[in-house]
Amino acid sequence: MIQHPMEQQAMPAALDAAALQRLRAWTGRSEEVHDDITAAPLRGWSATLDRTDAPPRPGDAVPPLGHWLYFLPQAPQGELGADGHPRRGGFLPPVPLPRRMWAGGRLAWQADTPLRVGDAARRVSRIESVSHKSGRSGEMVFVLVKHDVHNARGLALTEEHDIVYRGAPLPGATPPAPQAAEQQAPWRREIVPDPVLLFRYSALTFNGHRIHYDRRYVTEVEGYPGLVVHGPLIATLLVDLARRHAPGRFVRRFEFRAVRPTFDLHPFFVNGQPLADGRGVRLWAHDHEGWLTVQGALEFE
Repeated sequence: MIQHPMEQQAMPAALDAAALQRLRAWTGRSEEVHDDITAAPLRGWSATLDRTDAPPRPGDAVPPLGHWLYFLPQAPQGELGADGHPRRGGFLPPVPLPRRMWAGGRLAWQADTPLRVGDAARRVSRIESVSHKSGRSGEMVFVLVKHDVHNARGLALTEEHDIVYRGAPLPGATPPAPQAAEQQAPWRREIVPDPVLLFRYSALTFNGHRIHYDRRYVTEVEGYPGLVVHGPLIATLLVDLARRHAPGRFVRRFEFRAVRPTFDLHPFFVNGQPLADGRGVRLWAHDHEGWLTVQGALEFE
């Protein structure tokens, strides 16, 4: 399993023991959401990924990570925070740190009960843990959420979702040293993350987070140099790379971890290296300078 390379240090005053204890009280909370697995989101998803698949029909299996198009939070406009996300609290703990990102995840699919177009599905989510860490880039709170997605035939997939909340950049703070990525791979694709691609993915996933489409907000408020490419979009492109090179094979497991932000200012690359056993694939993405941004691993049935 891919681990978070963060150093455990003393808890800063901004999140003292009492504050962290209040956040940990969210551990064990659960919610159940229902949705209909319709074809229209999958058509838009294929177009956004630049695929030429036949339009999905009733009974077709949902491709891996396609479930991210469903069970979407739809908070009323008046309940959104300044960053475009729903205000803190409710199912997720009210972490008082301004930056919220998708840090990674681990997923497993069931071959005999996959999600299919036409299914009435439900997702049961549970907060597994709330933990605090501090590293060179400042303080962070990690929230681990487990999702079980069911259809009428049983459990379709299980997902562990890592969410990270981070403090604002500290004046004079030294960012973590970037990690060089491998530049040679048998599977490789160049991606141009223009604002249209980011808008389409945000629209498909009903993601109002302003870091993906509001250049003034992301540069002036959150301090990034450009629009942030969605971590789940890069993960989807990694799995899509494997699907392009191994069509028809059932994806049993996938895990990924965001290492470094990717911005819309330059093209980036998704890469794959099949393992000798014929079932596993090592996947990674890197930016135009060759720095590792996302790493992952996939296992076929």
